[in-house]
Amino acid sequence: MKKLFAIVAMLGMFTFGTQMVYAQDEAAPVATEVSDSTATDSTAVAEEVAPVEEAPAVVEEAEQEGFHKILKTKFIEGDAAFMALVAIAMVIGLAFCIERIIYLSLAQVNTKKLMESIAAALEAKDVEKAKEICRNTAGPVAAICYQGLMRIDEGLDTVERSVVSYGSVQSGLLENGCSWITLLIAMAPSLGFLGTVIGMVMAFDEIQRAGDISPTIVAGGMKVALITTIYGIIVALILQVFYNYILSKIEAITADMEDSSIVLLDLLTKYNLKK
Repeated sequence: MKKLFAIVAMLGMFTFGTQMVYAQDEAAPVATEVSDSTATDSTAVAEEVAPVEEAPAVVEEAEQEGFHKILKTKFIEGDAAFMALVAIAMVIGLAFCIERIIYLSLAQVNTKKLMESIAAALEAKDVEKAKEICRNTAGPVAAICYQGLMRIDEGLDTVERSVVSYGSVQSGLLENGCSWITLLIAMAPSLGFLGTVIGMVMAFDEIQRAGDISPTIVAGGMKVALITTIYGIIVALILQVFYNYILSKIEAITADMEDSSIVLLDLLTKYNLKK
């Protein structure tokens, strides 16, 4: 009986092992098919998603190219004669603005440091050193101080008159060229309005020749009129921004000139009292 049970147990274990091996053999192709199908699906999804990710860059590039193309087209449609005048006004105005900005930037100095150096020289009773400091420093503030030091022996009233007079000269130099900028700011929209009027005249001439009021005929002249006006206003706005910036720098330098002249008179008063 023990041998019978042992034989039956061995047969059962053999049958169970055979079933497990058979089950694994059947499962392997299924897993392979599932993995292959999953990989195929993921590849297809990736191929579908990839164009979506690249789409914004392509659209943005197309929009940029379209903007430049539209800008050139509108410039040409606005009548070359009047659009060229507006463009020339903008170029000349920007040239004056850049020149003034560079000049004013070079004219600005550390006023506090300059006056401290002059005060130290006068404290040591070395007027020549104070003059040398002013000569070696750029800008209207140093020029005013130098003119005052040149007349230190003629009395404070003479020094004050000299500083005030030379300050007016320096203020004029700071504002040199600003009148041309204001002229071009006024001219740019005026040229645009001139194009508007001429565009309307062109539209009425076309209507008169055609003998009929057609939207197509009127639209051509109106387009020229509106485009020239728009470009003229844009040029005026750009130049106005630069002009206001230039005025702010001129006001800052003028304030430094006034403060430094007052400080210089105080220093010269103390110097004369110590003599």
